[in-house]
Amino acid sequence: MDDCGQEPSTTPGELTLRVLESVSDVEPALWDGLALVDPAHSLNPFLSHAFLECLEASKSVGRKAGWLPQHLILSDETGRTVAVAPGYLKSHSQGEYVFDQGWADAFERAGGRYYPKLQLSVPFTPVTGPRLLVGAGSDAEVLRHALGQAVKGYVKATGVSSAHATFLTPPDLAALSDGEFLHRTDQQFHFINRGYADYEAFLETLASRKRKGLRKERRDALANGITIERLTGATLTEAAWDAFFGFYMDTGSRKWGRPYLNRAFFSLLGERLGDEVLLVMAKREGRYIAGALNLVGAGRVYGRYWGCVEDHPFLHFEVCYHQAIDYAIENGLEVVEAGAQGEHKLARGYEPVTTHSAHYIQHPGLRNAVEDYLERERRDVERMHDILSDHTPFRKSDGMELDPS
Repeated sequence: MDDCGQEPSTTPGELTLRVLESVSDVEPALWDGLALVDPAHSLNPFLSHAFLECLEASKSVGRKAGWLPQHLILSDETGRTVAVAPGYLKSHSQGEYVFDQGWADAFERAGGRYYPKLQLSVPFTPVTGPRLLVGAGSDAEVLRHALGQAVKGYVKATGVSSAHATFLTPPDLAALSDGEFLHRTDQQFHFINRGYADYEAFLETLASRKRKGLRKERRDALANGITIERLTGATLTEAAWDAFFGFYMDTGSRKWGRPYLNRAFFSLLGERLGDEVLLVMAKREGRYIAGALNLVGAGRVYGRYWGCVEDHPFLHFEVCYHQAIDYAIENGLEVVEAGAQGEHKLARGYEPVTTHSAHYIQHPGLRNAVEDYLERERRDVERMHDILSDHTPFRKSDGMELDPS
């Protein structure tokens, strides 16, 4: 019997599917090896065994949170694990950043049951990365397709309404583009480091008015005796985490209604992934007043959470966006991903980038309605991408090319 109390199912190629309710049941080195799809880059920190285990060990995810781990594990005929997918059985649509509450409402008003559903994602994390973890071997494409089939098999065997794989990489999107998964797009804003020697070199690529505006913005942000500290590794003290958690709770309570992460998560994160954490903290008169949490890996800076206990003009932009750009340039990192939404990022050198997800829906009527909606939505996202691309702050004469994704 497998971990769900059902007989293991066999996928094409004599692969066997198991479903585990804890990432701790997989060896960390095995999980991380499958998550590392490009040996030339470091591991995407959000897909690491350590990060997912921090979520589980802190009870930020679990049955009570409405994120029950359902990690899909494929094994070959020898019992060797060859592919995994981080999955969660969801009883709501919170913390996903790809919004399907309208689908759920319409289906349930028509007499259907939308929840539970299967979510292939990193909880609370709108960051593109692999969802079908198969390593970098020659059989990677075959294993991705096998995991896609396993996802559909899970949905049919358990009777859940649907499966949703969000913030997909191109290989995963291709593996789930078999005509049964529906393709959805959305938009984020990323800073693309084009080999700038320093922040001033980046500013020189901007239109003169934009360049002057950002210089003034950064000066004004620190005008009230505010200093910036970057904390990572051993400098991530519990006192710093206490301060940041206060910022996080304040922002979360106002913006979302219920913050997703608890205090224990941040201590575990510092303990297990401290070298990948970049905590940017603003200090005034000897105390921390604001901060932004970033993770670093796979050639990128990933901006996640921000909060403050004092309001100062432009401090949010300095701590969240400008400092992340500084760090990326100083360390030769290729991209800063500044989280979901936020067209205000455009004026600060961030560019529109399309994100992708795939959705498998069992009920034919709901599937047809969603398919029609997504076709129109993709056209709208494409049009908005073109409009926003024309409004970046870069000098038009530079002929700069945007990231093609």
